[in-house]
Amino acid sequence: MGRLGDFFSRELGRRQVWLFFLIATLVYVFPLILADYPYIDDNWRSLSAGTAWAGQGRLFTELFYNLLTFSDGAPNIFPLPLLIATLAMAFALTSLTFHYYPQPTMSCCLVLLPLWYNPFFLQNLSYQYDGATIAMSLVAVIYAITFRHPSRILQWLVPAFLIALALGLYQVSLNVFLGLCCLELLRGANDKWAWRQWYELIGWKIAQAGLGGLIYSVTAYPYMNQNRTLLLNWAAAPWLQLETNIGRVLEKVMLLFHGGFAWVFTALLLCALVGSVRLARNVMERHDTGLRKIVMGLVCLLTVPVVTLLVSGTALFFRDFNEGARTLMGFAVLLVLLFYLSYLALAFIHERLPMLLAVPLLAMLSLSFAYGRVLTMQNTFASSALFSLGHDISSHRQLREAKRIYMAVSDFDHWLVAASGSFKQMPVLRYLLNIDFFMLAENLPKAGITNVVAERERRNATLVGYQNYPPLVESQFYRIYLLGDYGFIVMKEPTPITTLQW
Repeated sequence: MGRLGDFFSRELGRRQVWLFFLIATLVYVFPLILADYPYIDDNWRSLSAGTAWAGQGRLFTELFYNLLTFSDGAPNIFPLPLLIATLAMAFALTSLTFHYYPQPTMSCCLVLLPLWYNPFFLQNLSYQYDGATIAMSLVAVIYAITFRHPSRILQWLVPAFLIALALGLYQVSLNVFLGLCCLELLRGANDKWAWRQWYELIGWKIAQAGLGGLIYSVTAYPYMNQNRTLLLNWAAAPWLQLETNIGRVLEKVMLLFHGGFAWVFTALLLCALVGSVRLARNVMERHDTGLRKIVMGLVCLLTVPVVTLLVSGTALFFRDFNEGARTLMGFAVLLVLLFYLSYLALAFIHERLPMLLAVPLLAMLSLSFAYGRVLTMQNTFASSALFSLGHDISSHRQLREAKRIYMAVSDFDHWLVAASGSFKQMPVLRYLLNIDFFMLAENLPKAGITNVVAERERRNATLVGYQNYPPLVESQFYRIYLLGDYGFIVMKEPTPITTLQW
């Protein structure tokens, strides 16, 4: 037992830290690789090897796939991009660990692991195309924090270029950078940095972020579609809009705190509160003027609501507000803040107690595997649905030879009956999955069906099917109508599962 305790409390070398993060990060994404499920946009991207990221202001994502596939498009080479991003993340977390703790132990590594073990990040990683580049944007902002060089010019330019790179890969990663800047201020206060070094840090980060935004504005931003840049309507109660957006984010985040997760995170929050008291005492014990102590204390106090707002962060201010889990990258920094403060409290009591931080990490790893099983079920259901729909179309000559078959855009819950038990025990899984459709038109070419398209300009076309026309095909999940040379697929609303009794 003594040897085991020494293993967890002894100092680790850089190679050992890297190996720990490599294993930990790979284990977290293993269920997603195993599921091998093309997630939403992946369907049309893999069908056409298309990119279209530049119009989203993500030019560097497009270049990433051009370079990686040695082509002008983006052929599907999953999981290679995700494996590369995971390897890069292991290096980035190693760099951040030594940045925070010059002599790290195993428990020090646990403090930074939530940057990857963010439950909401699972939706980002679900995308076989976008997941890897989003992870690379996270790597870029971490290195923007850890980069150090004697040259003041390079200390300004390199992080700025890394920030611009991160924005060009996925703009939401800016929330992570700003959150990590807040943690830098807390760390400097706790480690009793000199006053000049501490307040200069604020100026450096503002300068780096400003220049990074400027570089992004002249490289990737000009390619962005203008409708994606519309901010809140400041003439129509903007604060009410902002409050509504925050409420929607809070509602989604609370889905995570269910059952045992609520107890685990409550314990984590209590430890963090004790740790914040330890940090406050370190600020008060500084050999500095009272005014400087008060200013530093107030800034440290303000970092908590700022990091909390950065869970969704900049996305809150856009008119086209997206409440999807993939925008909640800032939740990772909030977790790191709780872990950092909890580490201060637990390490003060006993050097081995911070290993208790493994408990919430195991909870999040468990969620990853549960989500991986849900993706596998979704993959199985989608494959069977594809076979059924493809068979019905190919077995009817009129449908095979139809000029076009329009598929209704129908959003219903309860499609995935097989995962209903998991959804009940872990409500956040349904939010992470974010799939409320039976089938996408882009899936049909996999079954050799090429005349099916999603309704767009003919949004009301399928309503014709309800106007006294008998369906050509009647299935458990859909009806197919044929009117002249055109077909219409209309989904039936699934019946929600109640209680299973065997």
